[in-house]
Amino acid sequence: MGIRDSFSNMLYRMAEKRGWVEDIYSQSIRYGGIFATDQNILSSSDVYELMQDISNQIALADIVVENENGKEIDDPVLKYLKNPNNYLTQFEFMKLMTNSYLLNGEVFPILDGDQIHLASNVYTELDNRLIEHFKINGIEIPSFMIRHVKNMGASHLKGVGILNIGKNTLNGVMSAEKVLTDKYAKGGLLAFMLKLDAHINPSNAAQSKFIKAILNQLEGIDESRTIKMIPLGKGYSIDALESPIDDDKILSYLNVYKKDLGKFLGVNVETYTALIKTDVEKGMMYLHNKAVKHIMKNFSEHLTALFFDKNSDKKIKFKINILDFVPYSTKTNIGYNIVRTGITSPDNVAEMLGFPKQNTPETQAIYISNDLTEIGKKKATDDSLKGGDDNSKEKGNEGI
Repeated sequence: MGIRDSFSNMLYRMAEKRGWVEDIYSQSIRYGGIFATDQNILSSSDVYELMQDISNQIALADIVVENENGKEIDDPVLKYLKNPNNYLTQFEFMKLMTNSYLLNGEVFPILDGDQIHLASNVYTELDNRLIEHFKINGIEIPSFMIRHVKNMGASHLKGVGILNIGKNTLNGVMSAEKVLTDKYAKGGLLAFMLKLDAHINPSNAAQSKFIKAILNQLEGIDESRTIKMIPLGKGYSIDALESPIDDDKILSYLNVYKKDLGKFLGVNVETYTALIKTDVEKGMMYLHNKAVKHIMKNFSEHLTALFFDKNSDKKIKFKINILDFVPYSTKTNIGYNIVRTGITSPDNVAEMLGFPKQNTPETQAIYISNDLTEIGKKKATDDSLKGGDDNSKEKGNEGI
């Protein structure tokens, strides 16, 4: 009699709860896929890390208001931005705004009284006079209350985000990650082939009972140290099947396509990763110049238009201190050098490094060169600041 086989595709006991195991007579095996949405996309570690690095820089930036001369001024708008609403801080608001912008390609800040919110489910359209109208649940929102911040592509009405332009790549990467994660989270894929020298007959109660008893024994193998002895009658045998999941092929796929995800965020992942490994400052500056700076410019213009009249000369700007992203040892070297070159005072550097200001005339003074002489008292000449041989150096130091 020919061999009749029935597959029991199992990932231990939990697999059945997940719906991966069909009835033993169905002879089918299922593997679930995954589609990227704004709810689950952050489960992809690579996407999450890049978005975190970008949105953190923006969220850590200082928001200021400048007048027509570019001078920072105190303005009531800053209070709104520091406390945007009752459920988000400024940091959370800016991270959410940035992440939504990157994922969906557009975000809608809306000003409601003294609170700022990020609207969802916004429908936009242009009328015949090319004026944009906004509707939420069928209710039109006045244009002075809302802004349409777009990550510009080829459309003047809709921005492009990673969920759109990177959809196919994201779906493939996330599905591949899920297969590997599910496999190893449950200790590996177990599948067995039950061989009988007889027809499998669902109406045969004794046969069904025997098969279920075998399956129960197999499902009871929940750890590598468990040993099961299953007595089989004549004509029955059990063979273990190898996992159809080829780790090497999936990892090769991920190594190729994970790097593509950075392109949709404006970053070359290989370049960024290499810089981060060797020089954090250069890596963060690369990220700032490639992705962050442009987003801050766009946010600045839209928030300015949201809060101020068209005729106003005031501007909302984001100011970022790139030193927030460098190692402490690098900060101390930078602080030491900028004091000695007259760029800032020792008190300002102390504040940057987390030390309290001393607020003394000496620590508030500006110094220059390597002798730390106050600029106002230094008898500097052209010769004192130029290099050269020993004789010229000695000549330049005369009178100091």
